[in-house]
Amino acid sequence: MDRITEQDIAHALEVLSLTLPITSEDLERARRVQLYHWNPSRYAGLTNSPKQYMEQYRKAEEMTRTVEAAFALVSAVFVPDDAAH
Repeated sequence: MDRITEQDIAHALEVLSLTLPITSEDLERARRVQLYHWNPSRYAGLTNSPKQYMEQYRKAEEMTRTVEAAFALVSAVFVPDDAAH
């Protein structure tokens, strides 16, 4: 990615369910919550249909990558100044 746009940042914040202003603790907590929610292993045993399971598993893998990318983008753009608080 050559240039980060406001839309990219807004999408990353939406993926992480965050609103500005944020602290580093908020960012890390949002990452942990989303990674827990989208952990592919959570989908094991939810259905007896192998096709449906694999669809859910792939979606969870994709969302895990999306959450990690959003976390990297937000943490690179916003360097929270916790010393001001």
